[in-house]
Amino acid sequence: MVHLFREMERLKRKIVNLSDAVESSLKDAVRAIENRDADLAAMVIRQDRGIDAMEVEVEEECLKMLALYQPVANDLRFIVAMLKVNNDLERIGDLAANIAKNALYMMKRPRPDLHPRVNFQEVSLRVLEMLKTALDALVNMDAALARKVCDDDDVVDDLVSNMLNEIKGELKRTPQHTDMLVSYINVFNHFERIGDLATNIAEDSIYLISGVIVRHGQLADKGDEG
Repeated sequence: MVHLFREMERLKRKIVNLSDAVESSLKDAVRAIENRDADLAAMVIRQDRGIDAMEVEVEEECLKMLALYQPVANDLRFIVAMLKVNNDLERIGDLAANIAKNALYMMKRPRPDLHPRVNFQEVSLRVLEMLKTALDALVNMDAALARKVCDDDDVVDDLVSNMLNEIKGELKRTPQHTDMLVSYINVFNHFERIGDLATNIAEDSIYLISGVIVRHGQLADKGDEG
């Protein structure tokens, strides 16, 4: 069906545009918290409304295609995958805005004297790379890249766990910094959740490519032919 093919191509472009906006928002949120940049943090928060609007537009497009064309087989799989990816991208945008809000809160308070290991850079770089790789896997239909994202999620989980343990120790030693340390905990939890959502996108890419449903970190040992 020519009309369905055109609609699917348009949907793909919209998902790419949303992906670019979400990735840019997350990068800006990371820069805002690392550089204590209040203007950049405020911009990330404002731009979340635009991401929300794009997500609604994509969802409406998917539902319209399902109703009008009643797709089957690979076409149906594509639209279902796009619906799920669309939702995960919007949630990543929300988490980027939450990181920016925490950044604004933290800028108003003196930095606690934390152990050098407690920093956002290592975790944020890995999470940004996971998101980029997941989106590349989706756009290029690359199952190997998608599987790499699923593997990297364990690394991020371990990093965040170590950071949270350090912060819990600081909470006991310096209770006067509780508010600030709770913000650190929030940010690390947001990064971990973004890693989980990037993994969801990778799993949906595997489903789109091969038809294999991947859940709960279990990658089926099957081929990648759709």
